[in-house]
Amino acid sequence: MLDAHGRKHFDLLFDRTASCFLVWGLNPNQVTAAALAVGLCSGLTLYLGFPLPAVALLWLSGFLDAVDGSMARQSETSSLTGALFDIVSDRIVELSIFWALALLYPGCLYAMLGLLTAVLLSMTVFLTTGMLVDKTSGKSFYYQAGLMERTEGFIASSLMMLLPQWLTPLAWLYTALIGVTVVQRLAEAVRLLNQQKHEV
Repeated sequence: MLDAHGRKHFDLLFDRTASCFLVWGLNPNQVTAAALAVGLCSGLTLYLGFPLPAVALLWLSGFLDAVDGSMARQSETSSLTGALFDIVSDRIVELSIFWALALLYPGCLYAMLGLLTAVLLSMTVFLTTGMLVDKTSGKSFYYQAGLMERTEGFIASSLMMLLPQWLTPLAWLYTALIGVTVVQRLAEAVRLLNQQKHEV
């Protein structure tokens, strides 16, 4: 939701950073790799017992992840391979945080398993819809908006990292909100696919 409706307020920052990186000779895939590395460092830092730096690294990873897309658009190098690398990297960063939390707080294992299940279902619908729906927006991948998008996920993950005493209820709340997103995305997918079928 925030990604779909709030990104416009930060586009100038992303675009200017992207322009600087391109002038420095970097390419989008290199920045995606940097976002992945920083995200993995966030999970490791959390596991080592430093939640505040871990949260800062997580948000830096997210910032770089937004910048790589701006770089691809500015340099006209958007590609399906780049989209694949970006999506896989995002999931690896999320998993590093979830694994760190599960290992640190085994008493919250069921809540973390519920959260992982919800994320898996949400991404299955997201990726399947992106594969099946015609791309009419000019983007390499059809993007489904929803209640819980990447920014909301970062907020939820940050709260779980900083407030471990509330980890179980926060994880179940996060799970429920992702469940709403799954329903939203399924309904949209069915509508788009039916519309697509009638247009053939």
